[in-house]
Amino acid sequence: MRHSTRIAVGPVQFRIGSDWREPITALERLYAGYPKDEDRPADATVRLFAARPWRRWLRPSVHIGGDFVVPDALPLPLSMGLLAAEMGMNLQVALGWRRHMLLHASAVARDWRAVILSGESGSGKSTLAALLGEGDWRLMGDEFTLIEPASGDALAFPRAVSLKNEAIAEMTARVDAARLGPLLAGTPKGNIRHLVPRADAIAAMHEPARPALILFPRFGGEAAIEPMGAGEAFVRLTEASTNYTALGEAGFAALTRLVREAPAFGIAYPDSATGMALVEQLWAEAAR
Repeated sequence: MRHSTRIAVGPVQFRIGSDWREPITALERLYAGYPKDEDRPADATVRLFAARPWRRWLRPSVHIGGDFVVPDALPLPLSMGLLAAEMGMNLQVALGWRRHMLLHASAVARDWRAVILSGESGSGKSTLAALLGEGDWRLMGDEFTLIEPASGDALAFPRAVSLKNEAIAEMTARVDAARLGPLLAGTPKGNIRHLVPRADAIAAMHEPARPALILFPRFGGEAAIEPMGAGEAFVRLTEASTNYTALGEAGFAALTRLVREAPAFGIAYPDSATGMALVEQLWAEAAR
Protein backbone atom coordinates (compact mmCIF):
# COMPACT_ATOMS: atom_id res chain seq x y z
CA MET A 1 0.00 0.00 0.00
CA ARG A 2 1.12 3.57 -0.60
CA HIS A 3 0.92 4.54 3.07
CA SER A 4 0.98 2.38 6.19
CA THR A 5 1.39 2.31 9.94
CA ARG A 6 1.52 -0.22 12.76
CA ILE A 7 -0.51 -0.12 15.95
CA ALA A 8 -0.36 -2.51 18.92
CA VAL A 9 -3.54 -2.82 20.99
CA GLY A 10 -3.36 -5.41 23.76
CA PRO A 11 -2.09 -8.68 22.26
CA VAL A 12 -2.90 -7.65 18.68
CA GLN A 13 -0.35 -6.06 16.35
CA PHE A 14 -2.08 -4.32 13.44
CA ARG A 15 -0.67 -3.23 10.11
CA ILE A 16 -2.91 -0.71 8.37
CA GLY A 17 -2.25 0.24 4.77
CA SER A 18 -4.04 2.88 2.71
CA ASP A 19 -4.17 4.33 -0.78
CA TRP A 20 -4.49 7.74 0.92
CA ARG A 21 -2.30 9.48 3.48
CA GLU A 22 -5.18 11.10 5.40
CA PRO A 23 -6.52 8.01 7.24
CA ILE A 24 -3.00 6.98 8.28
CA THR A 25 -2.25 10.46 9.62
CA ALA A 26 -5.51 10.42 11.60
CA LEU A 27 -4.71 6.98 13.04
CA GLU A 28 -1.18 7.98 14.01
CA ARG A 29 -2.51 11.02 15.86
CA LEU A 30 -5.18 8.99 17.66
CA TYR A 31 -2.79 6.19 18.65
CA ALA A 32 0.32 8.31 19.26
CA GLY A 33 0.49 7.18 22.89
CA TYR A 34 0.41 3.47 22.11
CA PRO A 35 3.58 1.34 22.06
CA LYS A 36 5.36 0.73 18.77
CA ASP A 37 7.07 -2.51 17.79
CA GLU A 38 8.07 -2.26 14.17
CA ASP A 39 10.01 -5.56 14.24
CA ARG A 40 7.10 -7.71 15.40
CA PRO A 41 5.12 -9.41 12.60
CA ALA A 42 1.58 -8.15 12.17
CA ASP A 43 -1.20 -10.31 13.60
CA ALA A 44 -3.86 -8.58 11.50
CA THR A 45 -3.72 -6.52 8.31
CA VAL A 46 -6.17 -3.82 7.21
CA ARG A 47 -6.28 -2.34 3.73
CA LEU A 48 -8.07 0.87 2.78
CA PHE A 49 -8.22 0.98 -0.97
CA ALA A 50 -9.91 2.48 -3.99
CA ALA A 51 -11.80 -0.06 -6.10
CA ARG A 52 -10.82 1.89 -9.23
CA PRO A 53 -7.62 3.97 -9.65
CA TRP A 54 -9.53 7.16 -10.43
CA ARG A 55 -11.45 6.78 -7.15
CA ARG A 56 -8.30 7.88 -5.34
CA TRP A 57 -8.93 11.44 -6.56
CA LEU A 58 -12.42 11.80 -8.00
CA ARG A 59 -15.05 11.39 -5.26
CA PRO A 60 -12.60 9.20 -3.32
CA SER A 61 -14.31 6.10 -1.99
CA VAL A 62 -12.70 3.94 0.71
CA HIS A 63 -13.18 0.17 0.60
CA ILE A 64 -12.17 -1.91 3.63
CA GLY A 65 -10.04 -4.98 2.98
CA GLY A 66 -7.44 -7.08 4.72
CA ASP A 67 -6.99 -10.65 5.88
CA PHE A 68 -10.78 -10.97 6.22
CA VAL A 69 -13.44 -9.06 4.31
CA VAL A 70 -17.18 -8.56 4.17
CA PRO A 71 -17.79 -8.81 0.41
CA ASP A 72 -20.96 -6.69 0.24
CA ALA A 73 -19.79 -3.91 2.58
CA LEU A 74 -20.38 -0.44 1.16
CA PRO A 75 -17.42 1.96 0.89
CA LEU A 76 -17.11 5.13 2.95
CA PRO A 77 -16.14 8.62 1.76
CA LEU A 78 -12.54 9.64 2.39
CA SER A 79 -13.73 12.10 5.05
CA MET A 80 -14.60 8.99 7.09
CA GLY A 81 -11.27 7.27 6.44
CA LEU A 82 -10.51 7.09 10.18
CA LEU A 83 -13.82 5.34 10.77
CA ALA A 84 -13.02 2.92 7.92
CA ALA A 85 -9.67 2.10 9.54
CA GLU A 86 -11.28 1.50 12.94
CA MET A 87 -13.96 -0.67 11.37
CA GLY A 88 -11.28 -2.62 9.54
CA MET A 89 -9.32 -3.22 12.76
CA ASN A 90 -12.43 -4.49 14.53
CA LEU A 91 -13.36 -6.65 11.54
CA GLN A 92 -9.99 -8.41 11.46
CA VAL A 93 -10.19 -9.25 15.16
CA ALA A 94 -13.84 -10.31 15.03
CA LEU A 95 -13.36 -12.67 12.08
CA GLY A 96 -9.80 -13.85 12.49
CA TRP A 97 -8.67 -13.93 16.12
CA ARG A 98 -8.41 -17.41 17.63
CA ARG A 99 -5.91 -17.13 20.49
CA HIS A 100 -8.56 -16.04 22.98
CA MET A 101 -12.31 -16.19 23.31
CA LEU A 102 -13.70 -12.91 22.03
CA LEU A 103 -16.65 -11.23 23.70
CA HIS A 104 -18.29 -8.23 22.11
CA ALA A 105 -18.21 -6.47 25.45
CA SER A 106 -16.71 -3.55 27.31
CA ALA A 107 -14.64 -4.11 30.43
CA VAL A 108 -13.15 -2.17 33.32
CA ALA A 109 -10.84 -3.38 36.07
CA ARG A 110 -9.97 -2.53 39.65
CA ASP A 111 -7.68 -4.38 42.06
CA TRP A 112 -6.84 -6.96 39.37
CA ARG A 113 -10.50 -7.93 38.95
CA ALA A 114 -12.71 -7.08 36.00
CA VAL A 115 -16.32 -6.13 35.32
CA ILE A 116 -17.51 -7.26 31.89
CA LEU A 117 -20.37 -5.29 30.31
CA SER A 118 -22.13 -6.97 27.41
CA GLY A 119 -25.10 -5.73 25.43
CA GLU A 120 -26.46 -4.83 22.04
CA SER A 121 -25.56 -1.62 20.25
CA GLY A 122 -27.27 1.27 22.03
CA SER A 123 -27.32 -0.45 25.43
CA GLY A 124 -24.86 2.11 26.77
CA LYS A 125 -22.05 -0.32 27.63
CA SER A 126 -19.32 1.65 25.84
CA THR A 127 -20.30 4.98 27.38
CA LEU A 128 -20.63 3.45 30.83
CA ALA A 129 -17.20 1.81 30.56
CA ALA A 130 -15.64 5.03 29.27
CA LEU A 131 -17.10 7.02 32.17
CA LEU A 132 -15.92 4.48 34.73
CA GLY A 133 -12.50 4.56 33.08
CA GLU A 134 -12.25 8.27 33.88
CA GLY A 135 -12.56 7.50 37.60
CA ASP A 136 -11.10 4.78 39.80
CA TRP A 137 -11.34 2.06 37.16
CA ARG A 138 -8.95 0.95 34.44
CA LEU A 139 -10.60 0.86 31.04
CA MET A 140 -9.79 -2.51 29.45
CA GLY A 141 -11.76 -1.95 26.27
CA ASP A 142 -15.08 -0.86 24.80
CA GLU A 143 -15.34 -3.15 21.78
CA PHE A 144 -13.88 -6.54 22.72
CA THR A 145 -12.97 -8.35 25.90
CA LEU A 146 -10.57 -11.26 25.41
CA ILE A 147 -10.78 -14.29 27.68
CA GLU A 148 -7.69 -16.47 28.02
CA PRO A 149 -8.96 -20.07 27.64
CA ALA A 150 -6.28 -21.64 29.84
CA SER A 151 -6.46 -19.28 32.83
CA GLY A 152 -9.89 -17.69 32.50
CA ASP A 153 -8.36 -14.22 32.85
CA ALA A 154 -9.70 -11.20 30.95
CA LEU A 155 -7.21 -9.43 28.69
CA ALA A 156 -7.45 -5.81 27.66
CA PHE A 157 -8.09 -4.47 24.17
CA PRO A 158 -8.10 -0.72 24.86
CA ARG A 159 -8.49 0.70 21.37
CA ALA A 160 -9.85 4.23 21.02
CA VAL A 161 -13.41 4.34 22.36
CA SER A 162 -16.05 5.01 19.72
CA LEU A 163 -18.37 7.61 21.25
CA LYS A 164 -21.70 8.04 19.50
CA ASN A 165 -24.24 10.85 19.41
CA GLU A 166 -25.26 12.03 22.92
CA ALA A 167 -22.23 10.35 24.51
CA ILE A 168 -19.92 12.73 22.64
CA ALA A 169 -21.12 15.82 24.53
CA GLU A 170 -21.05 14.00 27.86
CA MET A 171 -17.44 12.88 27.48
CA THR A 172 -16.30 16.16 25.87
CA ALA A 173 -17.28 17.96 29.05
CA ARG A 174 -15.18 15.56 31.16
CA VAL A 175 -11.90 14.99 29.32
CA ASP A 176 -9.03 16.96 27.84
CA ALA A 177 -9.78 17.85 24.21
CA ALA A 178 -6.36 16.47 23.25
CA ARG A 179 -7.70 12.96 23.93
CA LEU A 180 -10.54 13.32 21.43
CA GLY A 181 -10.34 12.54 17.74
CA PRO A 182 -12.11 14.53 15.02
CA LEU A 183 -15.89 14.64 14.91
CA LEU A 184 -17.20 12.33 12.20
CA ALA A 185 -20.69 13.60 11.41
CA GLY A 186 -23.38 11.75 9.51
CA THR A 187 -21.86 8.27 9.57
CA PRO A 188 -24.10 5.20 9.19
CA LYS A 189 -24.26 5.14 13.03
CA GLY A 190 -24.78 8.88 13.48
CA ASN A 191 -22.11 11.19 14.82
CA ILE A 192 -18.92 9.52 16.07
CA ARG A 193 -15.90 10.81 17.93
CA HIS A 194 -13.09 8.68 19.28
CA LEU A 195 -11.75 8.94 22.82
CA VAL A 196 -8.18 7.89 23.62
CA PRO A 197 -8.08 5.92 26.90
CA ARG A 198 -6.07 7.35 29.77
CA ALA A 199 -2.32 6.82 29.61
CA ASP A 200 -2.38 4.46 32.61
CA ALA A 201 -4.91 2.20 30.85
CA ILE A 202 -2.69 2.04 27.76
CA ALA A 203 0.42 1.35 29.86
CA ALA A 204 -1.37 -1.51 31.66
CA MET A 205 -2.94 -3.07 28.59
CA HIS A 206 -0.88 -6.26 28.96
CA GLU A 207 -1.97 -6.80 32.58
CA PRO A 208 -4.77 -9.39 32.92
CA ALA A 209 -7.65 -9.19 35.38
CA ARG A 210 -9.88 -11.87 36.87
CA PRO A 211 -13.55 -11.54 35.83
CA ALA A 212 -15.56 -10.76 38.97
CA LEU A 213 -18.88 -9.48 37.57
CA ILE A 214 -20.80 -9.85 34.32
CA LEU A 215 -23.30 -7.08 33.66
CA PHE A 216 -25.85 -6.70 30.89
CA PRO A 217 -26.67 -2.96 30.90
CA ARG A 218 -29.75 -1.37 29.37
CA PHE A 219 -29.94 2.40 29.08
CA GLY A 220 -33.41 3.83 29.69
CA GLY A 221 -36.22 3.29 32.16
CA GLU A 222 -36.13 3.20 35.94
CA ALA A 223 -33.07 1.95 37.79
CA ALA A 224 -33.21 -1.79 38.30
CA ILE A 225 -31.00 -4.77 39.08
CA GLU A 226 -31.98 -8.27 37.99
CA PRO A 227 -29.93 -11.29 39.11
CA MET A 228 -29.25 -13.60 36.17
CA GLY A 229 -28.63 -17.32 36.28
CA ALA A 230 -25.48 -18.85 34.85
CA GLY A 231 -27.47 -20.57 32.09
CA GLU A 232 -28.98 -17.36 30.76
CA ALA A 233 -25.64 -15.54 31.01
CA PHE A 234 -23.99 -18.39 29.10
CA VAL A 235 -26.50 -18.17 26.25
CA ARG A 236 -26.22 -14.39 26.03
CA LEU A 237 -22.45 -14.51 25.94
CA THR A 238 -22.39 -17.16 23.22
CA GLU A 239 -24.41 -14.69 21.15
CA ALA A 240 -21.91 -11.95 22.02
CA SER A 241 -18.88 -14.01 21.00
CA THR A 242 -17.60 -13.96 17.42
CA ASN A 243 -15.39 -17.02 17.79
CA TYR A 244 -17.06 -19.22 20.43
CA THR A 245 -18.02 -21.85 17.86
CA ALA A 246 -14.61 -21.77 16.15
CA LEU A 247 -12.83 -22.45 19.46
CA GLY A 248 -14.87 -25.61 20.01
CA GLU A 249 -14.29 -27.39 23.32
CA ALA A 250 -11.87 -24.71 24.54
CA GLY A 251 -14.51 -22.02 24.00
CA PHE A 252 -17.16 -24.05 25.82
CA ALA A 253 -14.84 -24.66 28.79
CA ALA A 254 -13.78 -21.00 28.98
CA LEU A 255 -17.32 -19.68 28.85
CA THR A 256 -18.60 -22.26 31.34
CA ARG A 257 -15.92 -21.27 33.85
CA LEU A 258 -16.62 -17.58 33.30
CA VAL A 259 -20.34 -17.79 34.12
CA ARG A 260 -19.71 -20.12 37.06
CA GLU A 261 -17.09 -17.90 38.68
CA ALA A 262 -18.52 -14.43 37.97
CA PRO A 263 -22.09 -13.59 39.03
CA ALA A 264 -24.24 -11.99 36.33
CA PHE A 265 -26.85 -9.24 36.53
CA GLY A 266 -28.99 -7.23 34.18
CA ILE A 267 -29.08 -3.54 35.05
CA ALA A 268 -31.30 -0.74 33.76
CA TYR A 269 -30.51 2.92 34.35
CA PRO A 270 -32.01 6.25 33.26
CA ASP A 271 -28.74 8.24 33.22
CA SER A 272 -24.99 7.74 33.43
CA ALA A 273 -24.67 8.70 37.09
CA THR A 274 -27.23 6.04 38.05
CA GLY A 275 -25.53 3.46 35.86
CA MET A 276 -22.15 4.07 37.50
CA ALA A 277 -23.74 3.92 40.95
CA LEU A 278 -25.30 0.54 40.15
CA VAL A 279 -21.93 -0.82 39.04
CA GLU A 280 -20.31 0.41 42.26
CA GLN A 281 -23.14 -1.13 44.32
CA LEU A 282 -22.80 -4.54 42.71
CA TRP A 283 -19.01 -4.35 42.93
CA ALA A 284 -19.17 -3.68 46.67
CA GLU A 285 -21.60 -6.57 47.18
CA ALA A 286 -19.41 -8.95 45.17
CA ALA A 287 -16.40 -8.03 47.30
CA ARG A 288 -18.08 -9.10 50.55
